[in-house]
Amino acid sequence: MSLDHLFSPTQLGDLNLPNRLVMAPLTRQRSLPGNVPGELNARYYAQRANAGLIISEASQVCPQGQGYAWTPGIHSAEQVAGWQQVTQAVHQAGGRIFLQLWHVGRISHPLLQPGGADPVAPSAIQANAECYVVEADGSHHKAATAKPRALELHELPGIVAAYAQGTANAIQAGFDGVEVHAANGYLLDQFLCSNSNQRSDAYGGSVENRARLVLQVVDAVVATVGDSRKVGIRISPMGTFGDVHDANPLETFSYLVEQLNSRQLGYLHVNRPDWLGGTFEGYDALLRKLRQLYQGTLIIAGGQTAESGEQAIAEGLADLVAYGRPYIANPDLAARFQIGATLNPLNPATLYGGGAEGYTDYPALG
Repeated sequence: MSLDHLFSPTQLGDLNLPNRLVMAPLTRQRSLPGNVPGELNARYYAQRANAGLIISEASQVCPQGQGYAWTPGIHSAEQVAGWQQVTQAVHQAGGRIFLQLWHVGRISHPLLQPGGADPVAPSAIQANAECYVVEADGSHHKAATAKPRALELHELPGIVAAYAQGTANAIQAGFDGVEVHAANGYLLDQFLCSNSNQRSDAYGGSVENRARLVLQVVDAVVATVGDSRKVGIRISPMGTFGDVHDANPLETFSYLVEQLNSRQLGYLHVNRPDWLGGTFEGYDALLRKLRQLYQGTLIIAGGQTAESGEQAIAEGLADLVAYGRPYIANPDLAARFQIGATLNPLNPATLYGGGAEGYTDYPALG
């Protein structure tokens, strides 16, 4: 099958992308100590600079935003310096990279929170989910997420400000842009979706209210960057990650997308909720509706192959296609797609935590 569409160049703001492949954001839990990226992370991302665009792993915008051990932050000077190693390595390898801005909300635990505090969320509803914690003795394990406390109204401007500061730090670190993580059951998705947001104030109830914080964050991020084309956003309509789901995803996400149109962002990144092997009846129809509504560049993600990515672009369903697991195991994924080479198998045992094994040692062709 010809992959002419997938390997055609395109423009993203002021970036010239040599192909339509995107390396999806992938949590790998290899930023320690202090949640600071380092040389190993720089090597990992530089190996994958063949993607038209890399979106970094999710990075917490404040200490409160952390939900897993050893994930990178973008809120300290040390983290900014660490990320500078990454962006320099990617740019030297000819790549382009955005940073994904993250606050986990209720998907956390007091062991991960400043001062052992409870996690925060739109409402005090515990998720049926897990996070990854480190005990005082250094042992580490998965743990059930803790019951969160509901954010007070006066705290929400501080959440928005944390995203803005994280954005400023990302630009200082040399990123080409940022992606607002509003997907996969984390804080912004918790505000968006009806089962996790039971507020009765201006941030709960109607779809307009539930989308309010997401749009305020987007506006603050755009204002900080100064160029809306350097900002993307990721959503996961119909997803159930982190025990989040919405009673009417067509209504909720159609409204959000219509509001995003006026922001003229760099892209909208829509994540198909099947990465654990599930299927969601009606998702394809919903995606096509969002494609009709959205007036800008659309990235699709979730279970994509070279062939499905080519077809999606050829049909006009997507402008760019994101690949996650294939990029973990195949640092030279673009080259393998181009010549139809066999892909390296993924080692699930080395996905999270650890060192170079299963991270920077997957072989490239030749």
